[in-house]
Amino acid sequence: MPVEFKLPDLGEGIHEGEIIEVLVHEGDIVEDGQTVLIIETDKATAEVPSPVTGTVKEIRVKAGQIVRVGEVLIVFLKEGESEEQKEHREQRVEDRPPISGAGQPAAVTAPPPKPSAGPVAAAPSTRRLARELGVDINRVKPTGSGGRVTPQDVRAFAEAPRQPEGKIPPGAPFEKEGEEKIPSFSPQLPSEKRQEEKTPPVFLPPKAPALPEFEREGRVERIPLRSVRRTTAKHIAVAWSQIPHVTHADVADLTQLEAFRRKHKEQVEAQGGVLSLTVFAVKAAAAALKKFPLFNSSVDMESEEIIIKNYHNIGFAVDTDRGLLVPVIRDVDCKSIFEIAVELKELSEKTRQGKATRDDMSGGTFTITNIGPMGGTAISPIINYPEVAILGMARARLQPVVAGDEKHYEIVPRLMLPLSITFDHRVLDGAEAARFLTMIIEGLQNPETLLMMS
Repeated sequence: MPVEFKLPDLGEGIHEGEIIEVLVHEGDIVEDGQTVLIIETDKATAEVPSPVTGTVKEIRVKAGQIVRVGEVLIVFLKEGESEEQKEHREQRVEDRPPISGAGQPAAVTAPPPKPSAGPVAAAPSTRRLARELGVDINRVKPTGSGGRVTPQDVRAFAEAPRQPEGKIPPGAPFEKEGEEKIPSFSPQLPSEKRQEEKTPPVFLPPKAPALPEFEREGRVERIPLRSVRRTTAKHIAVAWSQIPHVTHADVADLTQLEAFRRKHKEQVEAQGGVLSLTVFAVKAAAAALKKFPLFNSSVDMESEEIIIKNYHNIGFAVDTDRGLLVPVIRDVDCKSIFEIAVELKELSEKTRQGKATRDDMSGGTFTITNIGPMGGTAISPIINYPEVAILGMARARLQPVVAGDEKHYEIVPRLMLPLSITFDHRVLDGAEAARFLTMIIEGLQNPETLLMMS
């Protein structure tokens, strides 16, 4: 039976991805769980496994193609059915139209609908566990990476209360007789209508005028807007059009912090981390977010509510050869400087290597961008929608600073860091932003205070 394998609902507001590589050819025999495609979204690059054991009948995508949720990627023939068998089965259906005694087509009684029971993405060991526990794996809600059913999913299903046999739960998907579809990696099937209902209406600015014919002036080169850059362009356009941005700036004296960093950096490196300035900024921001919870919120304009999150997941911008990506350190308020240093290094490396998972790149409540290593005296970043604030860091420089008062003062060298907090003016005001940034600065200027922050 032919199986249409579609791009599943990937969650987290992701509606499309770019095909990076097609690893099979038409006619190839594949195993259930074998990687057949590599796809990249704005969150991560992922291997896409075959949902069945069988033969690749038709490949409908190619490298470099942008595909949307619900679009057919590959058509498989399940193991045990040849193309000849398929054609014969289809011909038998076509050759038997019901005819009434008067020569008119008789009313056809539709077969009773039945829930989808197609195979799902799962490892052989997980399928074996399902058989041992008497669980229909097609009914298990997947929570694993890429929407795969995990052993924990199977055990949870086995322990959950059962739906009475023969009773179809409301809203269950139905299929036509003779058709088979693969459930998506996500338990939710793709639906443009559902997306429209859940996503607040986005204000779109007037359409830009047509571009001039640049070729008339000389030779040009056109580079496709693809992958991360394409998604970033859309995301930034939404953030800029939806959020009224305001930026407040200040400077922090890092002289003491730098001495502390140099003293402990080898100890952190021995544990597998890097004691960078971003590590301290994450720790200081976590404490400030707890004291000023509005900076850890989102705005729901449709319901006219501010959603304050009682968890603190801080994203940090990483420069990669694919563009700017933002992995997330979760529950930063519960982690030490050393734990943050190790996790930040690991996430940075995974992101640059294209190995970061969707979980690594999602769930952020606040973002930090550090442009300092590349230079610059100030930065006014765009907020990472749907967050309401972002902390910007420029380059720390040794500068002459006046110490003392008007009568007794001296000029001393100090390591000064330019900082900025860009915030959503619908939720926050300048005075709050100044207090928020001041708390971060106090933590950075006093390492002992920073270590005590929680």
